[in-house]
Amino acid sequence: MKALKWHGARDLRLEIIERRPLKAAEIRIEVAYCGICGSDMHEYLHGPDSIPVEVPHPLSNSVAPIVIGHEFCGTVVEVAADVTGLHIGDRVAVEPEYRCGQCSYCCGGRYNLCESMGFVGLMGDGGMAEEAVIPAYMAYVLPPSLSFRQAAVAEPAAVALHAVRQSALRPGEACVIFGMGAIGLLLVMMAKHHEAGRIIAVDVDARRLRLARELGACDTLDASQGDVVQQVRELTGGQGVPVSFEAVGRPETLRGALGVLSKGGEAVLLGLMPEASIDTFDLVNRELRITSSVGYRGLYPELLALMASGAVDAGRIVTHTVSLDAAIQDGFERLASAGDAIKVLVQPQPDAVARFARPHAFAHSS
Repeated sequence: MKALKWHGARDLRLEIIERRPLKAAEIRIEVAYCGICGSDMHEYLHGPDSIPVEVPHPLSNSVAPIVIGHEFCGTVVEVAADVTGLHIGDRVAVEPEYRCGQCSYCCGGRYNLCESMGFVGLMGDGGMAEEAVIPAYMAYVLPPSLSFRQAAVAEPAAVALHAVRQSALRPGEACVIFGMGAIGLLLVMMAKHHEAGRIIAVDVDARRLRLARELGACDTLDASQGDVVQQVRELTGGQGVPVSFEAVGRPETLRGALGVLSKGGEAVLLGLMPEASIDTFDLVNRELRITSSVGYRGLYPELLALMASGAVDAGRIVTHTVSLDAAIQDGFERLASAGDAIKVLVQPQPDAVARFARPHAFAHSS
């Protein structure tokens, strides 16, 4: 079967690989869509960041080269003999976090902080292939009305929902979201669903800011056209906001996320950056808090139901769909060019989507 494997920075290769037999507690799915994530782009442009290249990951036992991609969904085509609750033909979304189930974090329900935490598609073979083998605990059966196209965005939507739940944001309160990439736009949707009072979106791309407003932002600020902190102060009567979200991963946006806060406020970090400096004098004097958010836990059943109901239309962030053969040039390179792409879905087998489509799915054009 065809699979896109990461060998190094700027070194993705479309290869023919063999189907491996299932181990205990595993399932095989025919992949419908696999999204290209910001983490995938980090690995493509600058990796290895998370991909193991010498020491195998303790749960996947894998090292590079690996099949990339962790935002995926598809149809179950094989189950190991000991797997219960999943059947051939089930349409599933994948929650791609590895977990050991034995450490104190897993036993306490915080499996996204597992001592051996990792992701399929980063620390082990993932979903940018015609088929993928995953632990059965990662698969969640889709509601009948939920399309594969929507389900392919469930993983980043879970990241956004978890971050909002991690935050101190209360209904009716204002927030500022830095970065209108896929995660930032989903944060807008989740903050709106959380009944935030005023959502202020920040970016430098006019198209992304327009989409943010369509998705629920009350105000949009172009960071290239002035001092964002000052503009937020003006919008809030000099007060600032109680919560901000940093979804870019740059030192300057971190400083902005802290600068827009009111006293006692909280900045929630989702963006990835190796290091940054902050004004700790200001941090202490205004009693600000910095919270980070990684992955998600225990959200998929609720999230899939939410998406199936139409309350959150996560598929609206999808801008392009490409074939597996074209994924490098039309997917990864398109995203690297900082052009019009926001969320790109790779479709390994077009007929796989057609075979298991649902007539009432919430479908969207590319």
